[in-house]
Amino acid sequence: MSDSELDSQSLVAECRTVLAHAWMVRTFVKHCEEAEDFPELHVVVRAVFDASRALETKADDPAAFVHMLKKKLPKLKAAAAQFRVDAPRVSLHTNFQQAVISLDACVERLEQLLARSGAA
Repeated sequence: MSDSELDSQSLVAECRTVLAHAWMVRTFVKHCEEAEDFPELHVVVRAVFDASRALETKADDPAAFVHMLKKKLPKLKAAAAQFRVDAPRVSLHTNFQQAVISLDACVERLEQLLARSGAA
């Protein structure tokens, strides 16, 4: 296996780890009591679901994975930005504050990884 293949597989693995963190934010938001009263929170739930599921289908093909990440990341980034606005309106609880920080970190890291791939 060449160094570039190892590097591509490493990139996919790291992206999948980051997406697992985003999935946990999704799970928190989806199942929190506040979600019933604030349907706008479902935007972030759907965006994380959509990106994660689309990317998981490409995990065995690093080039296709990177292409799909480039396609899905803008919507995930927009959802995270909206969540940053909506979350404090929903609750000032630490769980929401940490979820915003976590999702922002996920988006930032995915952007860094995409840049590292040369596809940004």
